[in-house]
Amino acid sequence: MSSLLLKMEGIYKSFPGVQALSNAQFELRAGEVHALVGENGAGKSTLMKILTGIYQRDEGRIIYNGEEVEIPNPKKAQELGIGIIHQELNLIPDLTVAQNIFIGREPRKAVRLFVNENEINYKTKQLLDQLNLDLDSKETVSNLTVAKQQMVEIAKALSFNTRVLIMDEPTAALTESEIEALFKIINQLRKKGVGIVYISHRMEELKRITDRITVMRDGCYIGTVETKDVSIDEIISMMVGREVYISAKPGMGTVGTERVLEVKNLGRKGVFENVSFYLRKGEILGFAGLMGAGRTEVARAIFGADPIDTGEIYVKGKKVEIKSPADAVRYGIGYLSEDRKRFGLMLEMDVKTNIAIASFKKFLRSLGWVDDGKIADVSTKMVESLKIKTPNIDQQVKFLSGGNQQKVVISKWLTRDCDILIFDEPTRGIDIGAKGEIYKLLNDLAAQGKSIIMISSELPEILRMSHRIIVMCEGRITGELSNENVTQEMIMSYATKRVS
Repeated sequence: MSSLLLKMEGIYKSFPGVQALSNAQFELRAGEVHALVGENGAGKSTLMKILTGIYQRDEGRIIYNGEEVEIPNPKKAQELGIGIIHQELNLIPDLTVAQNIFIGREPRKAVRLFVNENEINYKTKQLLDQLNLDLDSKETVSNLTVAKQQMVEIAKALSFNTRVLIMDEPTAALTESEIEALFKIINQLRKKGVGIVYISHRMEELKRITDRITVMRDGCYIGTVETKDVSIDEIISMMVGREVYISAKPGMGTVGTERVLEVKNLGRKGVFENVSFYLRKGEILGFAGLMGAGRTEVARAIFGADPIDTGEIYVKGKKVEIKSPADAVRYGIGYLSEDRKRFGLMLEMDVKTNIAIASFKKFLRSLGWVDDGKIADVSTKMVESLKIKTPNIDQQVKFLSGGNQQKVVISKWLTRDCDILIFDEPTRGIDIGAKGEIYKLLNDLAAQGKSIIMISSELPEILRMSHRIIVMCEGRITGELSNENVTQEMIMSYATKRVS
């Protein structure tokens, strides 16, 4: 058995109105991949932020290499050899890939005032080649997709000489081939004696890559098990302590015949072209494809967030011009972005304001006064119906867990009562229990006559939830499949099929 590298015991932490951790504990051996799992809000990220000096514990001990240590800030954690890949991106968008990876550690020229950009780019290229990451060291981070920004985070964390590496949802935005490459890196680090804390909601990943699993629930330690000795169902049971909603494939009979949205020959030069499809009333239309296929770009174009060069959009049979998100919202289209923090939320504002913001005219009295009581009533109902974990509707959204932030975004569009909803990676970074709740919510909305476009990189999710499936590859639609006797292999064959 490997030596004990890290032990956290009796950890308590509270925030305004929230007891985030109560007597939490965790241990890590050298050369071990140890999963830390639990629903959003269970305390996983908080515990790891204490370990990396981002938060300070209220009580408890951290024992590292056999000695009790204090970690007052992230710099001290790095000095100790503790690194983290955050679930939420922590990059400077206006800097290049290389500058982000080596920020604060830039090699200098003979005249110390000047950074040696050539050496930074050279070192970054070496690192990216080692990790098999297809990135340009000179590319500005703001030009990268969410998935590629996640790759930069991984490279940045691994560029330090770490003994403990925390990976918080590292594969959430990665393709299967990228995940395989990451797992190879993890195994290399494991052989070198690096201890890895692996936080993920993808249960199948835990069985493949981890040695042990520690479960948390509501800020408390539930238990630690050997991965080889436990089933996925047992892990889920420990995590949620309740039955999880898992829907069957929806029947085609639940879908109406009315085409509420139709897109004809939509195109944007160099991004996507000749995209045509329709969406029916009460339908969940799944969009599948590999990273870079153009799914998000098409969704943003329909919503008016990005311009189009060619094509037509029809809403309920009427041709419409959508040149901005405000136009889309007027036509009853709501969009839940894959990057909720940048495009879906006002993090400094409270829950009730975020829920009401897209529907503010509904809450105006005569003479333009805002009806705060009505906003509070609607927000409270949304918090209750979507089971948003928050001490109250006045809590700032930035203090909520990722899954609960996602639910706030969904609440915003439900409050607006949009007939057409575009959900871009609606369960990314969300735990199994919250996923079940969102699946049920989507099915309920479809049953009520709402029409949904769901973009997802998780093929089991696409298969479970979609009435029909559109598959894209390199900016073109390569397949349209009815969800009857469809397999993941069939979808992947279209997702890798180029159109000349």
